Amino acid sequence: MNVDILGGGPGGLYVSLLLKKSFPEWEVTVYERDPADNTYGWGVVFSDATLSSLREADRLSHERITDAFVRWDPIDIYYDGEYFRCSGHSFAGIMRSDLLSVLQTRAVELGVELRHGEPINDPEQLRAESDILIGADGLNSTVRETYDQAFRPNNNAGNAKFAWFGTVKPFDVFTFIFRENEHGLWRIHAYPGRKSTFIVECTEETWAAAGMDEASEEEALGYFEELFADHLGDYKLESKLYAWRNFPTVRNATWSHENVVLIGDAAHTAHFSIGSGTKMAMEDSIALQEAFEEHGRDIRAAFNWYEKERRPRVQGLQEAAERSENYFENVERYQNLRPRRFAFNLLTRSGRITYDNLRVRDPSFVDRFDQWFTAAEGEEATAVATPPLFKHLSLRDVRIPNRTVMTLPPTETATDGQPADSYLDQLVIRGEQGPGMLLTDPLAVTPNGRITTGTPGLYADDHTDALGDAIARVRDALAAEPIVGAHLFHAGRRGATKSRDRGLDRPLPEHERWELLAPSAKPFGPASPTPTAMDTDDLDRVREAFVTAAERAERAGFDHLQLNAGHGYLLSSFLSPLSNDRDDEYGGSLEERMRYPLQVFDAVRDAWPEEKSLGVTLQATDWNLNGLKTHEAYAVARSLKERDCDLLAIVAGQASVRERPQFDTDTLGRFSEQFRNEVEMPTLSTNYLTTYDEVNTMVGGGRADLVLFHPNTPASS
Repeated sequence: MNVDILGGGPGGLYVSLLLKKSFPEWEVTVYERDPADNTYGWGVVFSDATLSSLREADRLSHERITDAFVRWDPIDIYYDGEYFRCSGHSFAGIMRSDLLSVLQTRAVELGVELRHGEPINDPEQLRAESDILIGADGLNSTVRETYDQAFRPNNNAGNAKFAWFGTVKPFDVFTFIFRENEHGLWRIHAYPGRKSTFIVECTEETWAAAGMDEASEEEALGYFEELFADHLGDYKLESKLYAWRNFPTVRNATWSHENVVLIGDAAHTAHFSIGSGTKMAMEDSIALQEAFEEHGRDIRAAFNWYEKERRPRVQGLQEAAERSENYFENVERYQNLRPRRFAFNLLTRSGRITYDNLRVRDPSFVDRFDQWFTAAEGEEATAVATPPLFKHLSLRDVRIPNRTVMTLPPTETATDGQPADSYLDQLVIRGEQGPGMLLTDPLAVTPNGRITTGTPGLYADDHTDALGDAIARVRDALAAEPIVGAHLFHAGRRGATKSRDRGLDRPLPEHERWELLAPSAKPFGPASPTPTAMDTDDLDRVREAFVTAAERAERAGFDHLQLNAGHGYLLSSFLSPLSNDRDDEYGGSLEERMRYPLQVFDAVRDAWPEEKSLGVTLQATDWNLNGLKTHEAYAVARSLKERDCDLLAIVAGQASVRERPQFDTDTLGRFSEQFRNEVEMPTLSTNYLTTYDEVNTMVGGGRADLVLFHPNTPASS
């Protein structure tokens, strides 16, 4: 077999030597446009897991690489005048030039032909002469560009600016520095090596305010040497190919085409903040070698095996890298966090490290964090502190004993709004499991505010009595009184539907329906009935219904009230241009569209006891280009904050049948984190968590103040 490889970086060299080692009879040639001793990078970082795979793939190159390693364990964080060290992370670094030298030497020993200084501008000509052509030519891959119709690449540039510098200043561990000056907040990623790597990152606004869009290399170096003089001392910064860039995340629909295959940055990239570019390229190389060992000369089978093996792992790394990248692009969002919590949030940013992971890595770091968190939440500090999960949260005079909230899935067992005994029994069982707050599923404030005929309500005396009895049963069963909350809503144009076990938003037969109310006479879906556009009397009646339901909730003994303005229900539908095209004071601009939901909130706030908490379940996005946008939802949240809203529960989507959700298991958690820190008010995360570790990570990192919790152990009667 004749194997040609474009790109003489670590990935190209490593795959060449692995293939030659496994198949000595193959002709393996590496083409690299730059000279052998030319490198534009600084340090390369590996983790212990990567090192074990390199050792198994080729012991000799592994020994030479590790002989040149600088090893370190801690991560240092400098923020707002404070310093934190967290150990147990086990990194190893090597200069890129040293790594290339090791791999070049090993490749030549095995019989690989290295052809430096030979750019290949037409891969098609080389492909015609090769049995296998490997594109290892990096981010700006000529191979990928040549066959872009087959690979179908997608390249998304990040929002932050970064520049790559080096220094002989000996940083001894991975170091994150955050420094604010008159131009904005700067982030530094520094790590050890014969020359330390010193990456500067910032927002586009900070970059422009500092004049970096016009600054020369010399001016930029001087600026950062002065700004970070306390960390650099008398040491200077230096650069190679000075440039400011936005990090590009590369994906390809497929990594192979006929006899061409991509590895490393040509196939995929992941943000440098998780230090994985070279690691991913070398692990690609191992997988490609194993693919050919498995399938021999069957190129198609080998390529399929390689991609099947690697793609899930790469996708996992890219997802973690995107979370990390998003963090660094939006660090300003977290400046309201106190320094120790900021450090915890930073360490757990990508989802790969959690509270429990940190406790294993550095128990003393987590012990100090727990003690700090106890004091920060107003409790008496003790030598042995409990995790964030078990800290109380005060909302007005309501003292929530821990950070979990339990509820039941939406029920359809009510009759004329009267909760069924089976539902009340399950509510009591949930309460007996010890959540910080027990929250009902949405309770309709009027008969025509129900979703189905089985939706429970809080619009009649019988409803008040039944729910009050359930609350009393919960409190009688526990020594400590739990907080119990009522979730009030009006279904709006999503009402009068069949039971949801027969499909979502399927309308009742015409003779069984009730009148639907909405901001405008626009049906929810193609098969939905047309609602009545609410007039002044309708607006007044529904607003008063919310107030009356709140008064009933008070008589029933609820401690907390939650108003639902999400998921396309009535209050949410006023916020969304998908459902609101009114031409009066309640439609048009966002300020006008939010007027009625805010009026309802104000009326309920006036009726609800001052000492008790009132929250809102708020739509973060309609996931529709013409719907409510997240930046608009921020504005709504800020208006609620001004009106003394105590808690936001962030939800998304379901405002229209025509939505394009961007959803994974962490989406709602990320929304919670964004609103909590952008608007600076408490949030309830609505992505159900199932472990204490997840709760401690969310709450400890300032991503939520409360979380919906569904334990792995089922409720029992």
